[in-house]
Amino acid sequence: MFVTLYERFWSDNIWLPVNLTWADLEDKEGRVYAKASHLYVTVPCAFMFLLVRYVFERWIATPLAASAGIKPRVHLRVEDNPILEAYFTSQSKDPSQADIDGLSKKSALTVRQVERWFRRRRTQDRPGILKKFREASWRFAFYLFAFIGGILALYDKEWFYDTREVWRGFPKQSMLDSQYWYYTLEMSFYGSLLFSVAFDVKRKDFKEQIIHHLATLILLSFSWCVNYIRIGTLVMLVHDASDVLLESAKLFNYAKWEKTCKILFILFSIVFMVTRLIIFPFWLIHCTWVYPVEQYPAFFGYYFFNIMLLVLQFLHIFWAYLILCMVRKFMSGNMTRDERSDHEEEEEDESSTTEAEAEAEKNHKVGNGLAVHTEMDKSGCFGCLSPPEDLCRSKTVR
Repeated sequence: MFVTLYERFWSDNIWLPVNLTWADLEDKEGRVYAKASHLYVTVPCAFMFLLVRYVFERWIATPLAASAGIKPRVHLRVEDNPILEAYFTSQSKDPSQADIDGLSKKSALTVRQVERWFRRRRTQDRPGILKKFREASWRFAFYLFAFIGGILALYDKEWFYDTREVWRGFPKQSMLDSQYWYYTLEMSFYGSLLFSVAFDVKRKDFKEQIIHHLATLILLSFSWCVNYIRIGTLVMLVHDASDVLLESAKLFNYAKWEKTCKILFILFSIVFMVTRLIIFPFWLIHCTWVYPVEQYPAFFGYYFFNIMLLVLQFLHIFWAYLILCMVRKFMSGNMTRDERSDHEEEEEDESSTTEAEAEAEKNHKVGNGLAVHTEMDKSGCFGCLSPPEDLCRSKTVR
C-alpha cells in the first residue's frame, strides 16, 4: 500500500509537464540533475547550523554585545506558588480581575500580591536585549553571507538579467555546483529556524513566520525536485536582500545607535517594498505564471508552485502593512516599538516597577482612608502608579 501511494504521489502527470517523465531528469548526456535524495543532507546540516549558531552567539555575538554596552539582564524570580504557577502555565499569563479575585482566595494572598506575582512572572519569562541581539546577529551574519553568495552565483547567468532564460531548454538544464550549495545552505538554515522556534523570541507574527518558513521549504524542495532551480535561486536572492538590512537595523537599535538605526530602517523599507512588492510579483511570479504555459499546457505542479509563491506574496503584503504602520509612526515621531513585537515581549524597568509598587503599598496602608491613592484620571478612576506593561525604551525597530 505504501509503495502504491508513493508511486501515485510521484506520478509523472502530476508534477511534470505533458510528455515528460522522471526518466528525462536522470543524469545523461553530460548533464547532472537535482534529485530528491539530495535533500536528505539538509536535515543534518540544519542541526549543524544550530551548533554553529550556538558557537557564534556565545563567542562572537555576546562579546560584540558587550562592546556595544549591552549586558545580560537578570530578572527577579517570583516566589514559588503552585496555585498561581499552575494557572499561569495552563490557562493565562494575564488573568482577568474575576480570576485574580478567585486566585487570591485560593492562595491566601491579597489581590495586590496576586497582581504583583503575575506581573513579575511575566517579566521573568521575557527575553532580554542580549538574547535579541544575539539572535539578530546570527540572522544578519547568515543573510549577509547568503546574499553575497547568491550574487556571486548568479551575476554571470543569463536568467539573472532576463527571466525568459529561466525556462530556455527546460527541463534539460544541468545543475551547477553553485546552485547545489546555495540550495543546501538556504534550506538547512530555514530548517534550523523551525527546529529552534520554541527557543527563539516570539513575536505577534509568530504564526506568519512559521507559515513563511514552511512555504519556503516546500517551495524550494519542489523546485529542486522538478528542476525549477533557476527560479528558485532568484526567489532566495530577492528574500535575502531586505533581510540583511532588517537585521542590521535591529542590531543598531539594541545598541542604541538611533540615527544609524533610522537610516537602515528607511533603507530596509525601500528595499523591502521594491523586492517583495514589485520584483517578486511582477518579475518572478510573472515569470512562473506566464512563460511556462508558452511551452507546455498547465499541469498540477505548475499550479502548486504558483500557489506557494502567492502564499509568500500574501505574507509580504501583511508585513508591508506592518512596515508602513511603523513608517507612519516614524514620520510622525511616535515610534515606540516594532509593530511585530508582542506586548508581553516588551522590556519593563524593574527598578521603576519596584519603587512604584512600594509607593502603592505605602499609600495603601494609610490609616485615615483619605489618602489611599493620590492620582485620578479625568473620568474619576484611580490611576495606576506602576508603568504600563508595554513600556519600551526603543524608538525604532525591535
